[in-house]
Amino acid sequence: MARDWLSARRSEVAADHILDAADELFTRQEAATVGMHEIAAAAGCSRATLYRYFENREALYTAYVHREARRLYEEVSEQVATVSDPAQRLIEGVITALHAVRESPALSSWFATAQPPIGGEMADQSEVIRALVEGFVRSLGTGAAGGDSADHVGRQARWLVRVMVSLLVFPGDDEADERTMLAEFVAPLMIPVQATQ
Repeated sequence: MARDWLSARRSEVAADHILDAADELFTRQEAATVGMHEIAAAAGCSRATLYRYFENREALYTAYVHREARRLYEEVSEQVATVSDPAQRLIEGVITALHAVRESPALSSWFATAQPPIGGEMADQSEVIRALVEGFVRSLGTGAAGGDSADHVGRQARWLVRVMVSLLVFPGDDEADERTMLAEFVAPLMIPVQATQ
């Protein structure tokens, strides 16, 4: 019996189609209120089919967040590629990420304040987000303040995610205010003094 050599690709396409349907729903309502039955209907599949690709809502949410985190990381990396000053690279990276989340109705719904924002919980628990932010911290090329051990970089990455979630839930007055806060309070803790001189 011949093996279906396209089966893995079909599964990937089907999963992406389901995540695209979820994205559409997230643009219309807070992510925390979107149920699996709504996602199945939006994707045009049965709930049984949906559960074949995602065992539960948490698995679907995780897959969605990881896909969007990778996309966002590429956008941030492209934006800061030419910024050589570590403090400016940090500020531009955070501002770019905040702007991208805020401009996306689907992503901003994860940080809605009418209910506990599930985006913060997902960001804190996601290994993919942690790895991407750790990569960004390492890209600052400063031997990060306090050392560049894996543990230290990991703590810096977790803290930076918390700063970003905080700004998404409780934004500054405007972008200039957020840039000032990042420059005064975040960059000095993330970038050693000798790296900024």
